[in-house]
Amino acid sequence: MAKNQYLLISGIVGFLAVALGAFGAHGLKNIIEASLLETYKTGILYHLIHSAILFALAFNLNSNGFLKKSFWLILSGVVLFSGSLYLYALTQIKILVLITPIGGVTLLAGWLLIIIAGMKKS
Repeated sequence: MAKNQYLLISGIVGFLAVALGAFGAHGLKNIIEASLLETYKTGILYHLIHSAILFALAFNLNSNGFLKKSFWLILSGVVLFSGSLYLYALTQIKILVLITPIGGVTLLAGWLLIIIAGMKKS
């Protein structure tokens, strides 16, 4: 994949984080209970932080396989972690919270690969 495609993906993920955050702040505050709104906000926080990480990774992928794998793990983690929190907050389907830790582990794996890439000699 070319660098511009990684940038495109990171841009879409960041755009969605801001759009979903605005939706939560303006569209949900009077619709769902406060604890569910906090759950939604946690999803937004992790989504926003990791969209910035995806953007940074897009500029540093070059030939480093660890960073490319990290990009995909973090992207998957955002979908699983934040996505499951969004869906739970909106639907209150409890089984969705079982997906959240899988997303968290996926995010951690992405960070671990960044650490490994940093430890490798150039």
